[in-house]
Amino acid sequence: MAFGGMCGAINPASLSVVGNRLELGVSLFSPRRGFKANDDAMTPPFGSIPPGKYESDNEFFLIPHFAYNKMLDDVSSIGVAVGGNGGMNTEYDSAVFTRFSPPDVPGFEDFQASSPTGIDLKQMFIGISYSRQLNDEHSIGIEPMLAIQAFSAEGLEPFRMFSLHPDDVTNNGTDISYGGGLRVGWLWRANEQLKIGASYQTKVWMTDFDDYKGLFADEGNFDIPANLDLGFSYQFGSDWTFAFGYQRIWYSDVPALGNKSDLVFKPGSTILGTKDGLGFGWDDVDVYKFGLQWEYDPRLTLRAGYSYATDAFDGSQALFNILAPAVTKHHFTGGFGWKLDKENEINVAFLYAPQESISGTNPNTGPQTGDVFMDQWEIEIGWVKTF
Repeated sequence: MAFGGMCGAINPASLSVVGNRLELGVSLFSPRRGFKANDDAMTPPFGSIPPGKYESDNEFFLIPHFAYNKMLDDVSSIGVAVGGNGGMNTEYDSAVFTRFSPPDVPGFEDFQASSPTGIDLKQMFIGISYSRQLNDEHSIGIEPMLAIQAFSAEGLEPFRMFSLHPDDVTNNGTDISYGGGLRVGWLWRANEQLKIGASYQTKVWMTDFDDYKGLFADEGNFDIPANLDLGFSYQFGSDWTFAFGYQRIWYSDVPALGNKSDLVFKPGSTILGTKDGLGFGWDDVDVYKFGLQWEYDPRLTLRAGYSYATDAFDGSQALFNILAPAVTKHHFTGGFGWKLDKENEINVAFLYAPQESISGTNPNTGPQTGDVFMDQWEIEIGWVKTF
C-alpha cells in the first residue's frame, strides 16, 4: 500500500506515487513483561533464580516519528524518514542472579549480583530515499540508512567470571553504537485494484558496544538483522481495500541475538564476549500481516489489522531472555484517518497484543522451571500535511 511518507520505512518505491507530504507523529507504547521462577530448584539452590513472579518497571515509552517527501518532478521523489526501529527494556527491582554469585568473601565483591537487574536497548533509523516511476505500472526505490543504538545493562555481575572481558559486562552506563545499511524496494500497480510490492533491507552494520564487549558475542558486535517484505493490496468496490504482507527477519545472522543462550557456565569457562559465546538464542522469524481499510466517506477512513509472528526462541532459551522476553505473537490493530481539510489529516491507531508466555528449563538452573511473559498495547497519533 502506498499512502504516506512513512511507507518509505518499509518500501521506498512507494514514495514516488504519494506526492508531497510532511508527517509528524508519536506513539505511547506499553509493554508489560516479566517472568516467573518456580520453587523447584535443587538444594542447595546455587545457580537458580529465587522463586517468585518478577514484573519489569518502565511500562510506558514515547516513540516519535517524522517523514518528509518531495516530488522532484512528475515521476520521481526524494524523502526522509526518522523513527524508532525497536529495542528491548527490562528493569527488575531485585538482584535476580544473586544465586549465581560466588561466596560473599573477600576478593569476590565484584561478582556479587546487584539490583536492579535488566537491560535497555534503543534503536533509531534515519533513511533518505529516492523513488522513481519507471512507467505507469512500476516504481523502484533506494534508501541508504543511518542507525543509532543506545544500550545499558545492570545486575549481571556474576557473569563477569565467564567473560572474555570481565570489566565490560555490566553497570557501565549507556554506550552508543552507529552504523548504516540499505533498503531497496519495488512497487507494481498491476491495475486499478491490485498492487504488489517487495522490499529488502540489508543487515545494518553497527560499530561495537565497546563498554559491553564482555557481554555480547563477538566482543560487543550488535548488528541489526536483515529483513525481507512481500505483500499486495486489492481494492474491491470503490471503498474497501484488503492487504496482506509477509516479513522474514534473519535474527540468527547476528551472533549476539542468534547464538544459543543455554551454554553451561562451568568454572574456568569463557562463554561471554567470544565469537561463539552466549547470545539470546533467537531464531529467524516469519510475520504474516492482514489489513482491511474502509473509506467510509471522503473525510473518514477506517482501518483494522492483525499479524502473527512465529516464536523468536523456544523454552530452552528462556533463562537469558528474562532480560528480553520477546514472546508476543498476535497483534490486533484498529484506527482511522480524518481529513480536516484538503491539506491536513489526522491519523490515530491502536494496538493490542495479548499476553503470551514461553515455559522451559535451562541446564544452568537444573530442574527449576519457569516462564517469561509479555503483553503490549499502544496508541499512536499522527498529523499529515500535503502540499
